[in-house]
Amino acid sequence: MPQEKFFETIPVGALGIVAMESSRSIGEKVNEYIVKWRKEREHTHASTIAFAGYERDNYLIKTQCPRFGTGEAKGVIKESVRGDDLYIISDVTNYSLTYKVCGQTNHMSPDDHFADLKRVIAAVGGKARRITVIMPFLYESRQHKRSTRESLDCALALQELTNMGVESIITFDAHDPRVQNAIPLKTFETVMPTYQFIKALLNNVPDLTIDSDHMMVISPDEGAMGRAVYFATMLGLDMGMFYKRRDYSRIVDGRNPIIAHEFLGKDVEGKDVVILDDMISSGESMLDVATELKKRKANRIFLCSTFGLFTNGLEKFDKAYEDGLIYRVITTNLIYQTEELLSRPYYLNADMSKYIALLIDTLNHDCSISEFLSPTNRIQNFVRKYKENQTNQ
Repeated sequence: MPQEKFFETIPVGALGIVAMESSRSIGEKVNEYIVKWRKEREHTHASTIAFAGYERDNYLIKTQCPRFGTGEAKGVIKESVRGDDLYIISDVTNYSLTYKVCGQTNHMSPDDHFADLKRVIAAVGGKARRITVIMPFLYESRQHKRSTRESLDCALALQELTNMGVESIITFDAHDPRVQNAIPLKTFETVMPTYQFIKALLNNVPDLTIDSDHMMVISPDEGAMGRAVYFATMLGLDMGMFYKRRDYSRIVDGRNPIIAHEFLGKDVEGKDVVILDDMISSGESMLDVATELKKRKANRIFLCSTFGLFTNGLEKFDKAYEDGLIYRVITTNLIYQTEELLSRPYYLNADMSKYIALLIDTLNHDCSISEFLSPTNRIQNFVRKYKENQTNQ
């Protein structure tokens, strides 16, 4: 971890981390990393007033959003946050949490999580020195543009947060980063987990031959092209893509059905293939692409996605694995993961907690996070070591 820059700067304010109930597990891991690093760090100005409360056993702020019988709620902060540099982590996709409405059990929706986030910000009451929201899955990010008479929910949500006093919003692999145009005077960062994907892949698959004769990166549609190009460039591989041919004459389940997946790119026969996308929702699109690649005689197929939502369950993926269609599925722990998913033999977890801790620790010192947003050198060093280990073995 780069420590030098921290020796020359003082914190913006006392660090406070609010891990909403939806992000409790990753928030605790982030806290553990920062506690460990700051105990090991020997800062020359540690005894000055600017570093009051710098080294602590816990940076997590106790908060709660209790519910009334009607389902209404309120945000409560159980300790002082005056003058703190606050980082609020919220997973709006965590459907495992429930609450009672007139005796009936409701699972929390993204709307409920976003409302709770606003309640906690409101409870701060403007007393914090700075508020940064870390929202891994950007709320309403798929409703980012208007094509007919419809709402622009993501833009509205961003404006709501900044109007409440949020200074910065950090998200991961935003569906369309151009939504930040809604808040041009505030900080909006979309972080790509490419380094963690490559790390998870290479740490768990020791027999990959990383060159264009043996591996290829595939974008499942035109929207995922950017991340696929970067991933392929970092590994020195060729890239291909599919585009979805749709039937625009009819609508099924609110969208035009896909007729076929057309492929553009070099021959994939005998090659290991990495399919990259921002999210696995039902997984139908990813598995269709994997099927098309197997028809073209691809070797092992790896599915990499920042967010594993698996909205239709894991049965299709279980069958695809048993049939030899897919080899591994890699997603991050940025959002809620079921025990069933974590126990699957084909699943690999890309842990993002250390990365978030690095971002928070760096921003608290008001230092640049550009090296974390573009981790080119770290990726190249990691790939080089992997190839050296293969050569030595």
